[in-house]
Amino acid sequence: MQEKFRVFAQRVSEATGSPWAFTVALTGVLVWAFMGPFFHFADTWQLTMSTICSIIPSLMVFLIQNTQNRDSKAMQLKLDELIRATQTARNEMIRLESMSDAELQMLEGEFQRVRGNRRNIPAVADQPSDTTRSTSAP
Repeated sequence: MQEKFRVFAQRVSEATGSPWAFTVALTGVLVWAFMGPFFHFADTWQLTMSTICSIIPSLMVFLIQNTQNRDSKAMQLKLDELIRATQTARNEMIRLESMSDAELQMLEGEFQRVRGNRRNIPAVADQPSDTTRSTSAP
């Protein structure tokens, strides 16, 4: 069931983010507004739109949240793989999202100190490259 919901949520998210979905929604609102005089702007006419405008966004929140959770998890896994594959990276950076707030603040402070130190380092002048060296093996 979870896989079916994932597929459904992904498809709905893609479809509702399209220009066609906006056009359909706008057309629905215009038709509803155009029909107002025919129904004498009755309470039922207003209640219909109010109900639709409450139910659809409420359901969409869950579908969009599911899609965003999956995207976020996929991005984290990609970043974790890059950290793992980079030899000079610290493996402690993998799964940062599971750290406590205090640990994250400590790490943020460390990076702020590094950024501050780098601002104080004078720029290194470009060194001329040796263009006479052969690129072939000796």
